Amino acid sequence: MAASELYTKCARVWIPDAEEVWKSAELTKDYKNGDPSLQLLLEDGTNIDHKLDPKTKNLPYLRNPDILVGENDLTALSYLHEPAVLHNLKVRFIDSKLIYTYCGIVLVAINPYETLPIYGSDIINAYSGQNMGDMDPHIFAVAEEAYKQMARDERNQSIIVSGESGAGKTVSAKYAMRYFATVSGSASEANVEEKVLASNPIMEAIGNAKTTRNDNSSRFGKYIEIGFDTRYRIIGANMRTYLLEKSRVVFQADEERNYHIFYQLCASSHLPEFKNLKLSSANDFLYTRQGRSPVIDGVDDTKELCTTRHAFTLLGINESYQMGLFQVLAAILHLGNVEIKDRDSDSSLIPPNNRHLMAFCELVGVNYQDMSQWLCHRKLKTATETYIKPLPRLQATNARDALSKHIYAKLFNWIVEHVNKALITNIKQHSFIGVLDIYGFETFEINSFEQFCINYANEKLQQQFNMHVFKLEQEEYMKEQIPWTLIDFYDNQPCINLIEAKMGILDLLDEECKMPKGSDDSWAQKLYNTHLKTCSLFEKPRMSNRAFIIQHFADKVEYQCEGFLEKNKDTVNEEQINVLKASKKFDLLVELFQDEEKATSPTGQVPGTGGRTRLSIKPDKGRERSSKEHKKTVGCQFRNSLQMLMDTLNATTPHYVRCIKPNDFKLAFSFDPKRAVQQLRACGVLETIRISAAGFPSRWTYQEFFSRYRVLMKQKDVLPDRKLTCKNVLEKLVQDQDKYQFGKTKIFFRAGQVAYLEKLRADKLRAACIRIQKTIRCWLAHKKYQRKRKAAITIQRFTRGYQARCLAKFMRRTQAATIIQKYQRMCVERKRYRQKQAAALAMQTMLRAYMARQKYQALLREHKAVIIQKHVRGWLARCWYKRCLYSIVYLQCCIRRMRARRELKKLKIEARSVEHFKKLNKGMENKIMQLQRKIDEQSKENRSINERLVGLENSYSAESERMRGELSRLRGFEEEAKNKTNQVTSLLEELEHLKKELSATQQEKKTIEDWAQTYRDEMEKMVSELKDQNGSLKKEKDDLNRLIQEQSQQMTEKMARAIAEETQQLETDLNEERSRYQNLLSEHLHLEEKYDDLKEEMALSSNISKPGHRRTDSTHSSNESEYTYNSEYAELEEGSRAAEDVTRGIDTSLTLKLQKRLTELEQEKQSLRNELENKEEQFQRARARDDAEFKKARGAELEYESLKRQELESENKKLRHDLAEMRQSLLGDAATGAGAPGSPAYKVLLDQLNSACEELEVRKEEVLILRSQLVSQKEAMHHRDEKETMTEPSVFVEDVSKLKDADELKQAYIGLKDTNRLLEHQLQTQRRGYDNEVEALRGELQNVKEENNRQQQLLAQNLQLPPEARIEASLQHEITRLTNENLELMAEDPTASREARVIILRRMVDLMEQLEKQDRTIRKLKKQLKVYSKRIGEMGAGQTEGQTSPGQMVDEPIHPVNIPRREKDFQGMLEYKKEDELKLVKNLILELKPRGVAVNLIPGLPAYILFMCLRHADYVNDDQKVRTLLTSTINSIKKILKKRGDDFETVSFWLANTCRFLHCLKQYSGDEAFMKHNTSRQNEHCLSNFDLAEYRQVISDLAIQIYQQLIKCMENILQPMIVSGMLEHETIQGVSGVKPTGLRKRTSSIADEGTYTLDSILRQLSAFHSTMCQHGTDPELIKQVVKQQFYIIGAVTLNNLLLRKDMCSWSKGMQIRYNVSQLEEWLRDKGLMTCGAKETLEPLIQAAQLLQVKKKTDEDAEAICSMCLALTTAQIVKVLNLYTPVNEFEERVSIAFIRTIQTRLRDRCESPQLLMDTKMIYPVTFPFSPSSLALETIQIPSSLNLGFLTRV
Repeated sequence: MAASELYTKCARVWIPDAEEVWKSAELTKDYKNGDPSLQLLLEDGTNIDHKLDPKTKNLPYLRNPDILVGENDLTALSYLHEPAVLHNLKVRFIDSKLIYTYCGIVLVAINPYETLPIYGSDIINAYSGQNMGDMDPHIFAVAEEAYKQMARDERNQSIIVSGESGAGKTVSAKYAMRYFATVSGSASEANVEEKVLASNPIMEAIGNAKTTRNDNSSRFGKYIEIGFDTRYRIIGANMRTYLLEKSRVVFQADEERNYHIFYQLCASSHLPEFKNLKLSSANDFLYTRQGRSPVIDGVDDTKELCTTRHAFTLLGINESYQMGLFQVLAAILHLGNVEIKDRDSDSSLIPPNNRHLMAFCELVGVNYQDMSQWLCHRKLKTATETYIKPLPRLQATNARDALSKHIYAKLFNWIVEHVNKALITNIKQHSFIGVLDIYGFETFEINSFEQFCINYANEKLQQQFNMHVFKLEQEEYMKEQIPWTLIDFYDNQPCINLIEAKMGILDLLDEECKMPKGSDDSWAQKLYNTHLKTCSLFEKPRMSNRAFIIQHFADKVEYQCEGFLEKNKDTVNEEQINVLKASKKFDLLVELFQDEEKATSPTGQVPGTGGRTRLSIKPDKGRERSSKEHKKTVGCQFRNSLQMLMDTLNATTPHYVRCIKPNDFKLAFSFDPKRAVQQLRACGVLETIRISAAGFPSRWTYQEFFSRYRVLMKQKDVLPDRKLTCKNVLEKLVQDQDKYQFGKTKIFFRAGQVAYLEKLRADKLRAACIRIQKTIRCWLAHKKYQRKRKAAITIQRFTRGYQARCLAKFMRRTQAATIIQKYQRMCVERKRYRQKQAAALAMQTMLRAYMARQKYQALLREHKAVIIQKHVRGWLARCWYKRCLYSIVYLQCCIRRMRARRELKKLKIEARSVEHFKKLNKGMENKIMQLQRKIDEQSKENRSINERLVGLENSYSAESERMRGELSRLRGFEEEAKNKTNQVTSLLEELEHLKKELSATQQEKKTIEDWAQTYRDEMEKMVSELKDQNGSLKKEKDDLNRLIQEQSQQMTEKMARAIAEETQQLETDLNEERSRYQNLLSEHLHLEEKYDDLKEEMALSSNISKPGHRRTDSTHSSNESEYTYNSEYAELEEGSRAAEDVTRGIDTSLTLKLQKRLTELEQEKQSLRNELENKEEQFQRARARDDAEFKKARGAELEYESLKRQELESENKKLRHDLAEMRQSLLGDAATGAGAPGSPAYKVLLDQLNSACEELEVRKEEVLILRSQLVSQKEAMHHRDEKETMTEPSVFVEDVSKLKDADELKQAYIGLKDTNRLLEHQLQTQRRGYDNEVEALRGELQNVKEENNRQQQLLAQNLQLPPEARIEASLQHEITRLTNENLELMAEDPTASREARVIILRRMVDLMEQLEKQDRTIRKLKKQLKVYSKRIGEMGAGQTEGQTSPGQMVDEPIHPVNIPRREKDFQGMLEYKKEDELKLVKNLILELKPRGVAVNLIPGLPAYILFMCLRHADYVNDDQKVRTLLTSTINSIKKILKKRGDDFETVSFWLANTCRFLHCLKQYSGDEAFMKHNTSRQNEHCLSNFDLAEYRQVISDLAIQIYQQLIKCMENILQPMIVSGMLEHETIQGVSGVKPTGLRKRTSSIADEGTYTLDSILRQLSAFHSTMCQHGTDPELIKQVVKQQFYIIGAVTLNNLLLRKDMCSWSKGMQIRYNVSQLEEWLRDKGLMTCGAKETLEPLIQAAQLLQVKKKTDEDAEAICSMCLALTTAQIVKVLNLYTPVNEFEERVSIAFIRTIQTRLRDRCESPQLLMDTKMIYPVTFPFSPSSLALETIQIPSSLNLGFLTRV
């Protein structure tokens, strides 16, 4: 492909940059061959001219399409080069917060410097069992791949974790081991996986330290082999360590620390157990204060020491050894503080009584003088003599530090050795997985011997990595039958030869160490002379003669020669070691050095310790041998250990994890491109990319290629053969045949070809989009034109219509105007004529009226003059009479006054005497009464006077009116009588006088009117005030009533709300307790299974160890049909006996631990059961308490209950007497005539019936009387309460009225209202009482009728029964009746009925005992009767034969014989013999095939058969039989489930039957709560002797275990289908295309043969549902199972969606929503929409909606937050981060939008857990479901082989 085709305008390229390493740019001009430069536009808008290299003419790297950015696998990129890799890692790390990325076979892990929630057990479960390419990159995916390949290929595996310090190697290795420990478990109960994980804190404490790059840097390398058995469970581990950095013990650089254990001890020095160590702060010791950074932020050293000690304890290192280790460590710290001073220039000394040296000697138990001596001296030996040479201060200080390092190395080796001992088990190792946590390539400013060894190890590892990658590439090519061309890759064998070959750097170093006067300078000269001219990888620095440069695969490194020889020798003073060995007090110190004289092999030696000092305490021969071993230097040991490691790795399948440190400042999610590129080059990732890019890096299957690039094909190009179709299309699209190769199953492409195909696909889609846009725009324009044309025509039509309407309107108006003018003119003329006519008539009328009025006035004047004369004369006569009367009255008054004065004088004289006063007093009361009467009479007269006054006023007013009329008439006469002046004058005087009287009369009238008006106003004011007061009182009354109603309503609502909340809380607590209880049940079942497995293994081991002492049992046969219950019991018994023998030799602690654990679980189970019962009791008690709050105590009922108890006692006595008489009469007569009419028994029974009827009538009357009394008392109490409550408002109103006004009118009004209310309430109360009484009487009447009918039915049944059964039935009836009455008493009054219950129970027990005795007597008599009848038949058989004939037999007299009764009906019981119990269990449970039973027989048949057998055992009162039957049933069900627990049909069958058996136990238990739906016949079948409530609980627990087993089995079947059917399969074909994939191929979304689809899931769900329906599973239980199924489907689908970046796209959201709709349709078809299953899919539905909604603006963010309520914040953010466009037309989610979502969801209170718990099981309940099937109708098919059962 020509460059001009790729480097076109708008193409994007990468150009080098000094700061960012690589910078993106875009071409602004097409490139043509020969152009010297490129015109580029940077992302910041800068235009540059990029010059091309004139020699190479290499063009810059092309950028990958945006659709490929952020891929999980770097090999999926079309352009494989360094900038593409760097950019992809940066996008994933910064934008998507993804720290893991695949690069072919390598997992690249970038340290986030932040704790991420991606390592929990839910994540482990999600990755368990998944293919490596199916999920997002993760360390767990690598661990799962290693575990799976170990199990599949039977080959050991290795995980190689490398990287520089601070990159996260230790954490990655730790998580890998945690994954193995979680997924595999351990093969024993010794918790090996916990021990493996516990080794981490120990090794971190003694081998990790803080550096400038990492707070927890591993200063040694380690390789941990985790061993597995044949079942791939962890059985142990082994650890090998490499190159411990001993120099850190005595020296630390700035901002660094010593090993963590020293600081942990110093921080815990205040603890009592550490007082004798004499430690203090870390700043007080030289070895811990040199780095000046004793504290790590966020780390508590005291807590870390507790963790370390706990890990020591878990690994079996006891407290004494731990304290010994801590003493050694404290001694090292004290030794470092020993101050050595100069004595002279050649010698040194330690001041006497140095407290640190004394502390050191005390801690290690050595002599102070000896240690002080040999710290400053050394011993030199020659062939003949021994010299003691003093050491200068510097050499003595170095010797002290060397001793410290040597002691710490020994201690490190000892701890590693004991950790390995704790991790080793006796079980044979089948395979292992090794985890290598080793240092990465290191280069510092000053590089010494340690960096040399580290880089040497990385060279070896890189060579192994290159060879493995090359091998995998070759295998892939050979597998696809593609011609293999040798790929040139970097081979670092020359560099390795430079280091380890003969005369290499290590050989020359060892040779120099052997020289007596060898030095670093001489060794450097040897290196220059040997390699400087012969090896191109070796260089000499220009400015130094004591350094050398090696060209490693990653970079050039300059090493300083200073210290190489000393570190390679690793010498220590032999006499110091001897002093330590001489310790008598400290055994651990001697143990550390006891193998000092032994040779150390490379495999067992920890390289970090270097060359140990080979001191010998043996004879000279041993010393010679040890001296030879002493010659092995650190370099030699490390080379041998490294070779052994490489052999191990080459013998395993390696998996690579490369850890990258993103920045040097430990900033969270901060990416430094320079540092990243440096590490990518050093760790081999880019080499992997280069090797992949050298061949055919992009690989597609034919189906994936066809699905992705179908758009580039024409219809004629598509052939049935996909391979041929792809070949034809590729030949047309890519002309160069070398750019691709066709394999057997894949197409291989050169680098860049996929990008070219993607470009073609995008161009084709873009052209299609343009064409679609063109067509749509044309259609839109045409539609717009049509709309405009239609609108114009419409406007024209409406305009023309408007104009026409206007013309018509004008014409109508013109015509109307003409008509109006005509009529108007006519009206004007008519009006004028009418006016003239009216004027003429008016004038005539007025003239005639005037003439008539004048005539009338003349007549009226004459009449008035006559009247005036009459009245004047009358008035003159009245005046004369009044003057005379006044004079007479005045005269009378004067005379009476004179007489009264005389009488007054007499009275005054009499009043002075006492006697007169007394007389006056005597008549005072009479006088007062008389005065009172007089006052009343005067008031009456006053009222009458007032009335007369009013009448006078009225008459006077009329008279005055009349006078006024006369006056006017007189004035008229005045003109006529002018000539009569004399008369007129007198008349005028009289008239004046009348006027004065008239004015006076008017004045009086006005006064009276004013007084009346004032009185009327006062009365109205008073009435209005009363009305106002009445209104205010009414308003206050209404307000109070409303307030009372509101308060009562609020109280009711509050109480109802509180009850609802308490009920909801109780239900929640109940569900939680139920869930905990069921989880404990599952754990208990798991422990039982483990216990059984352990017993089987022990039995098997005993069989293997003693083959001749035990016969092989038949139970070991592979034929399942021969498996019997007896053989299993025998095997268990023998196994238990063998186990007892074996456990003595193996490990009794395991058995004791199991037993203890089982006991604890049983106790916890019992406590939980009790707590559950308490919760239920509290729930019931709360309900009862809430109901009781609305009831009131009734005093009359107590008396009624006492009367009733007394009557019951008397009645019980009478019944006992009657029963005794009945028993005697029935036992006294013969059995033949006992039931005939007229027999004594019949008569006794009739007498008792009559007496019972009479007693019943008496009881009826008494009940009526008592009921009436109770009703009356109840009414009285209720009336009193109601009166009190109802009168409270009235009293309050009355008080208010008294406070306001004490007027009698108000009191009368309020009293009247109260009286009316009280009367109304009494009327209502009487009516309610009457209704209640009527209802009670009706109920009593109905009860009496039912009792009468029941007695009659009982009598009829008793008459049909045989004599012995009659007694039993009558007794049973009496017992039932007494029990019911007792229960009624208990329900009505529990406290008062205790004594009655005790009495009745005692009598019931007596009756039961008598009944049992009678039954036993009857059975004995029956047996004797059978024996006698057999004997009689045998004796008379011969005599009767031959003597009788048929004719003679007819004529013989009929003697009374026993006529056999017709066989009674089947009672629903099955009888079996005791020895047939095992056969019953075997045929009905162990060997029963569910398929035949479910199809051909009734559902739940085994449960019914077992219950019928149990009924018979209860009927015969055999408790042993009941117990053994139930125990055998439960154990057999457990056994068959253990044997066939993976078969869904079997588990479902026994779940249905166990529930049915449980329901039968409840239905026929005799408990009224379970007998509501029973028929009378079913009630007769209830259990009579045993209460199996405890067994019901046990069976309920068994049902819970079966349910959990069913869910587990169902989950195992559904699990492989869910991801493929719900996510990967394209239900809607063509919606989403396949993106390019890398080396880690994901599961194809194209449905191949054998691939699960959504239809597979629906078919499986239908199969589950039909199976459960066939087995007769309860519908409620089916709903719970379906809900659990849908929860598993939703949880697994959502979890995989959250862990798969390739699934988070718009088209996949559409697929998921369609799949969910199909599941909902399935629920609708099955009628299960109300079971809650749809709600469990809500998180998945919202996740699918989240993939499809817009994700740009703030409104979109708000919509997402309100929509995704079922998703957590972590899940929403994860989906948004993983959202990946499938096509270029989709857009990625911006970082700002994700931050907006996080901000809006910040206040949500929810769990931070990312994944849903797929192991969560909803707590199951078994609602009671009674059966309508009658037990007596059940038939047992012969196919069950239960012929030994007998129907009873």
